Amino acid sequence: MKELLLISGLGVLSLLSGLLNLRKGFLLIVILGLLGNIGLSIADWNLNEDVYGMMLMDNFALAFNIVMSVSAILWFISASSYFNNDNNFSDHFSLVLFSMCGGLVLLSYSNMSMLFLGIEILSIPLFVLVGSDKTKLSSNEAAFKYFLLGAFATAFLLFGIALIYGATGSFQNATIAAKLSEGPANAMAFTGMLLMLVAMAFKVSAAPFHFWAPDVYQGAPSYITAFMATVVKTVAFAAFYRLFSSTFGSMQAEYRIIFAAIAALTLLIANFTAAVQTNVKRLLAYSSISHAGFMMIALLCMANNTSGILLYYVLVYSISSIAAFSIFEIVRTQSNGKEDIDAFKGLIRRNRWLAGVFAFSMLSMSGIPPMAGFMAKYLVFTAAIDNGYMWLALIGIVGSLIAVYYYFKVIIAMFGHESDEAPISITASQKFILVLCALGLIALSIFPNLVINQLG
Repeated sequence: MKELLLISGLGVLSLLSGLLNLRKGFLLIVILGLLGNIGLSIADWNLNEDVYGMMLMDNFALAFNIVMSVSAILWFISASSYFNNDNNFSDHFSLVLFSMCGGLVLLSYSNMSMLFLGIEILSIPLFVLVGSDKTKLSSNEAAFKYFLLGAFATAFLLFGIALIYGATGSFQNATIAAKLSEGPANAMAFTGMLLMLVAMAFKVSAAPFHFWAPDVYQGAPSYITAFMATVVKTVAFAAFYRLFSSTFGSMQAEYRIIFAAIAALTLLIANFTAAVQTNVKRLLAYSSISHAGFMMIALLCMANNTSGILLYYVLVYSISSIAAFSIFEIVRTQSNGKEDIDAFKGLIRRNRWLAGVFAFSMLSMSGIPPMAGFMAKYLVFTAAIDNGYMWLALIGIVGSLIAVYYYFKVIIAMFGHESDEAPISITASQKFILVLCALGLIALSIFPNLVINQLG
């Protein structure tokens, strides 16, 4: 509960930051607050605090809260230029922080009503942030599309919750789980579970409910896209895992084949589509969808407690993505707004830092050994094989091979071509975040068990 109060307090303070003349130092205040959030999570470890029967701050919620906070700290530092050049900086700070409040609710809900509230608190600020670039029609279009489709998914979620309540007579996760474990699920409970599965698959942009993501990711400001692809995806998958590992744990026989089909479709559709992209931002969007497919495999194998693997995967993916999107925005800004692969030609000669870290992050996302991304995918494939899904592991390997192709298209452009463009200069904070992301990926590749064993 203290964690939620801290984040919401930061959000309220950000609304007052303009009146209190805190603009110059507010980024530091937010980072210190997020570090405090990590400290509170560590202090509350193993306490399993029950918040009025509505939220449960167990180790699962605390671990993903730490990952969310780490990703948010890296994101805030990388997006410092986005806030510094914005006259409405206090509004944007508050929207991001209030969205994180919804994320914290999603990590810890123990009641279906809190699941709904968490998703709405998470999503509503994002509708505004996606459309925050008023100079671009594509940003407004992306916000409108995200709002309409998000509302549509929420309708599925609410209808599913209503049917689950009708079948079990309760909104409490533990009570629902106990009722469903008494015998075979009836048609009402199965339909409710299926509707909620569709809504959650939409939130994590898993196929065939991924169609909104490429357009929204491309139209939104790049730093907001990075926030959605990292922090938002982390909490969405954690909520997905919590719902189906505990509440619907007794219905695994019913939804296992659906999970497997969604994972396979996501891997195939996302990777084949990414392979033909020339716009780097859209390529990264399909890459994000592809990684959702790998994380769906971790959800599929949740019977063997793959929460530690999911925790490790989202952390590796988030750090890689923050680095990639940050470098993309720097290159786009200093290339007259160009977003295609040609903008990255000869990047090694324009700025070695950008080219090196971008290649490093893409090698990690593609799963090239000994990168942290390789270890993350290896753990997912091992879990799939151990649970009898050899065919799904093979699809994942094929998807990874296709990913190598489209990631290397950008890497080859950076290192294998000349450039007549002017050198790119970066600020000290930009260089700091790039080094921090690279060191984080190196540490995760050497010491994966430090993360995995926290929930393993």
